[in-house]
Amino acid sequence: MAYILTTLAPVFGLILLGYLARRSDRIGTTAAAELNRFVVWLCLPSLLFTATATARPEEIWHPGFVLVFTAATLAVFAGTLLWRLTRGKALADAGLDALSASYANTGYVGIPLCIFVLGEAGLEPALVASLIVVSVLFAIAVICVEIGLQNGTGLLRSTASVSLALLKNPLIISPLLGIAWNATGSGIPPVLHALLKLLGDATIPCALVSLGAFLAQKQTAAGRGWLPLVSIKLLLHPLLTWLLAYHVFQLPPLWAKAAVLLSALPTGTGPYMLAEFYRHEAAVVSRTILISTAGSVITLSLCLLLLP
Repeated sequence: MAYILTTLAPVFGLILLGYLARRSDRIGTTAAAELNRFVVWLCLPSLLFTATATARPEEIWHPGFVLVFTAATLAVFAGTLLWRLTRGKALADAGLDALSASYANTGYVGIPLCIFVLGEAGLEPALVASLIVVSVLFAIAVICVEIGLQNGTGLLRSTASVSLALLKNPLIISPLLGIAWNATGSGIPPVLHALLKLLGDATIPCALVSLGAFLAQKQTAAGRGWLPLVSIKLLLHPLLTWLLAYHVFQLPPLWAKAAVLLSALPTGTGPYMLAEFYRHEAAVVSRTILISTAGSVITLSLCLLLLP
């Protein structure tokens, strides 16, 4: 129990500090958004670039982990999407709900958690999972929303716009640039490495404080629509991943444990940003993020207690 507390306390402690700082007006109303931009455009890209530029290829590329995490995540997304469609929801709304049930917060919570639990070796699975969530899952959700809003027309245009948006995403470009740099065989110049390290080291505290400040924002009443989404995210997603990682593909211990921990993470802010961008009702999405973040303290503790 002491191990679980010392592992999770720094992560959720920073989230709590961000929450309290915003609720007490120690940081302003735009703090969450500005810290988020700082992390997305400077800190996290620096961390991802350095990790991929200096790692050996075998440390990053693990096909079994990619298959397990992708299969479990997409299965949860597809199952939730079909369920919501059969309940009469429009495709755009069903796509947002499915994203809320499967979009793990791998960047803001997953990376620091894996580093705390697994050491520096935990960065590699967290990095791979982040790429899957941000690029593959998010892209599929955007296409679903676009098709729904266009009544089934314009698939080619939607796909093109999504592809262009992903190419402009610093969280996609930075690790790809790091891989390309790695392939040249030349190390990172010391001055540049020092600059990137300073920015990368700021990722964890800034990301978690930003998330806490976001959660402190006023939540619109959302009925009970969030409850099944939170249950799917915190229970079904890690359970399915555990089954695939330990009993189907039998991943190495570190990668198997990382896969389950990453799938047990709360819902990230991506679905909320997508709902806001398309001017859809974001109450269910924001409440799902809030409740799943609070509930993940319990589910992540259980994972740490039960996983070998």
